[in-house]
Amino acid sequence: MPDSTPPISHACVRVAIIGGGPAGLMAAETLARLGIQADVYDGMPSVGRKFLLAGRGGLNLTHSEPAERFNQRYGGRSTAVAAWLRRLDAQALRDWAHGLGIDTFVGSSGRVFPLEMKAAPLLRAWLSRLRAAGVRFHMRHRWNGWAAGEAAGPQALHFETPQGVLAVRADAAILALGGASWARLGSDGAWAAGLQAHGVDMAPLHPANCGFDTNWSAHLRERCAGMPVKSVAMALDNDSVPGAWRRGEFMLAASGIEGSLVYALSAGLRDAIDANGATLAWVDLLPDLSAERVLAQVSHPRGARSMASHLQSRLGLKGVKAALLRECADPLAWQDMALLARCIKALPLRLLRPRPIDEAISSAGGVRLEAADEALMLKAAPGIFCAGEMLDWEAPTGGYLLTACMASGVTAAEGVRTFLAS
Repeated sequence: MPDSTPPISHACVRVAIIGGGPAGLMAAETLARLGIQADVYDGMPSVGRKFLLAGRGGLNLTHSEPAERFNQRYGGRSTAVAAWLRRLDAQALRDWAHGLGIDTFVGSSGRVFPLEMKAAPLLRAWLSRLRAAGVRFHMRHRWNGWAAGEAAGPQALHFETPQGVLAVRADAAILALGGASWARLGSDGAWAAGLQAHGVDMAPLHPANCGFDTNWSAHLRERCAGMPVKSVAMALDNDSVPGAWRRGEFMLAASGIEGSLVYALSAGLRDAIDANGATLAWVDLLPDLSAERVLAQVSHPRGARSMASHLQSRLGLKGVKAALLRECADPLAWQDMALLARCIKALPLRLLRPRPIDEAISSAGGVRLEAADEALMLKAAPGIFCAGEMLDWEAPTGGYLLTACMASGVTAAEGVRTFLAS
């Protein structure tokens, strides 16, 4: 009986870019500008799917804060990421968008958005420019790594395609495969095992910019799930006392907490849970009032009024904030006004686990930066470069993720030029 397996087809390209997200597309643009032919391969039917979804509520391109503070957003990886940002910083990213005909503005929080707030017009203009520059796109090409016995390198890149297996030989390759969140859009982290099997040092993939589970009572879950908790401050736990406070807002979910303030602290919360099995997030329900003022108002005689009416009258504490206080305060606080005042200013929320990685906005972990050189070429696979979220760094929301992803694409592409010239 004849073998019905489709034969393996072959292709040769100058530079293969695997992954059509912002990092991969920026790498392709940089290579085109340098006069180097780039071919972009992606497993999905179209590129930039996560980029488009992230921009549905308003595409946050970057942030307007000074460079020194901007760089600090990358925590322990700030020095490495700062080197990428010297190639494409926040202002350069705005200038790049303007070059595509997309005007930007700075919001009240310092975040930078396209004037129309949408990702689709920017992506359309970007793809049009890339195609005009000669960048070639290959959709529904899912990279399978290297065949058994093959060394990790650009000369034997295997893809599953609708027509069967395609073996691509390239002079260099840039992997920009994303992290492990939002798998339905292509970022599933499936590449991690293959790289590790070829000697690439990997950090475990974890959720980042994510929500956290807690054990709400049925009463709170039924009455308050979906409600925002505004004008508060939150702090990580530091030996059972609050650390540095950060102001903002978050939302009560049926399973726990989520939202921008939670995301800003999610790395510390996640790491504390990993280390201890659970952790506390401290919430200041009234950050505009001093502890002394809160104590004075709580201690004021309330007469025949209920405690709920008293707190609303004296402090404006009501609704979801009052419900959260009732849920999480020490039961003794309702008979001890000093303890109640302390709970209002530092309410402990016990968090049990981060939400699953596929629900997270982004992921942490991936290819350790120590596994690559400064040009982002893998030490275990010469000619293979990495860019974007698949590298082991993380940042809070606010434009920092997108800026660094695109800057890493520039860095990797410039590294490819040097490699090809050597």
